[in-house]
Amino acid sequence: MSSLGGDAGYVLVAETHPVIAGALSWLLREQGYAVATVNDRDTLFACISRTVPDLILLDGDSAGRLRGGEILDELRGDARWHDVRVIVTAPWAAVEDGSGVLPWGADDCVSKPFRVPELLGRVRTQLRASTQLREARSALAETAAELDRAREDALSNRRLVDILHEVTGEVSPTEIYRILARRVSRSIEVSHCGVVLARAGDATGTIVAAAEDPAMADVELSLDEFPEIGAALDSGRTVLVSGAADDGLEQPHRGPVPRLVGPRSIAAIPFTVDRWRSGVLLLRTGRGERMLTRDDVEFADIIVRAAVAAIRRAQALETTRADNRRLEALATTDPLTRILNRRALLDRLTAEVDRARRFDSGLCLLLLDVDHFKSINDTAGHLAGDRVLRQIAALLEDAARKVDIVARYGGEEFVAILPETSVDGATIFAERLRERIAAHEFDLGGEEPAHLTVSIGIASFPSLRVASTEDLFARADEALYRAKSGGRNQVCA
Repeated sequence: MSSLGGDAGYVLVAETHPVIAGALSWLLREQGYAVATVNDRDTLFACISRTVPDLILLDGDSAGRLRGGEILDELRGDARWHDVRVIVTAPWAAVEDGSGVLPWGADDCVSKPFRVPELLGRVRTQLRASTQLREARSALAETAAELDRAREDALSNRRLVDILHEVTGEVSPTEIYRILARRVSRSIEVSHCGVVLARAGDATGTIVAAAEDPAMADVELSLDEFPEIGAALDSGRTVLVSGAADDGLEQPHRGPVPRLVGPRSIAAIPFTVDRWRSGVLLLRTGRGERMLTRDDVEFADIIVRAAVAAIRRAQALETTRADNRRLEALATTDPLTRILNRRALLDRLTAEVDRARRFDSGLCLLLLDVDHFKSINDTAGHLAGDRVLRQIAALLEDAARKVDIVARYGGEEFVAILPETSVDGATIFAERLRERIAAHEFDLGGEEPAHLTVSIGIASFPSLRVASTEDLFARADEALYRAKSGGRNQVCA
């Protein structure tokens, strides 16, 4: 719409005959239109270059100075005037030539001499068409802008989803911090992005991740040199500083982290993991880089919240796993000696026998009993006896291979399972263990150490009369009985 006034529209009358031009101008103004008149081509283009009209009444007299055909061609070929409606005014004979084709591709045509009702009707029709076209163009532009925004939002959301998927995966808190710094830096296109762990009131913080230096970790940082971090931690709210070089927060730098020379903008986004751990995601841009915006901060804040939730979940998962490990240890470990208990031993032995049967290999079981153990409890007390059992267990564990399994069977009896070991190999192992125990000075909790001996029985699988774990224990117990009855401190198979 023209800025010349006239809410009904702006009409440019291009007419070579001054009387006709004056009459048309007066008639149109009476209808509430804004009107301007021109009488040659150059003046017409100078006029529409200043203000684009809604409608041009163009003199179609081919003998005149306006050369209407050339003007129409130029109007339609220029994007500035392409949509301007044009009514050609021409002698009756030109309009009624019977061809049905408008002169030069005009939008409408009206004959001379004019019939006022017809002229005004055609003007109103073209102005209405001009308004509708302008509104359609505007709606199309708005739709295109909305589409562009939707595409940008979709791209941003896709980046957001990708980052959220990565930071919420099954990874450690340390790796989450690294992913957070790297992906936020890449997404909002800032080269300086890091995670600093600190609490409100701390004098120093710890850099746990930095996008600009992936190897940087566990670097101490003086918070006096990064007051925006302290401000964010103290307030619990994001601090966004633009033109930081001129801001009171900027301080001289003396620490291990390069301080940007005249940073252009800084953002510190605080987060809290638990009562003991909190920190900030620190974003910085330097001179020559763009300023950080609220949109950048909001985008990064979403990622920070997701990362914190992932860290909490990882911690909860690790705590659950640790609890499960402790419960499993309590269920399978002898509380006195800290080696496998009888229940766990039987489970492991069953698995080893099945494996030996499946792979056609063998194993040996050693049943060890401390000689005259009752006398230790009677003379030195049960606490001394417990000390002896713990030391026997330690000696047995130390002598065993990684593949061997040692356990307390009950009382003063211990068991060792030796996979893929022959009777001869088991006998050598048992003799070496017996000698080592006999040479050991046992601490009974008093001033004088004690010397003890053990008897050991050996059984093997597969062998005669051994078809199950019960048979294996029975044969080992028989061998142990022979060692005991034969004088103790010996190995029998």
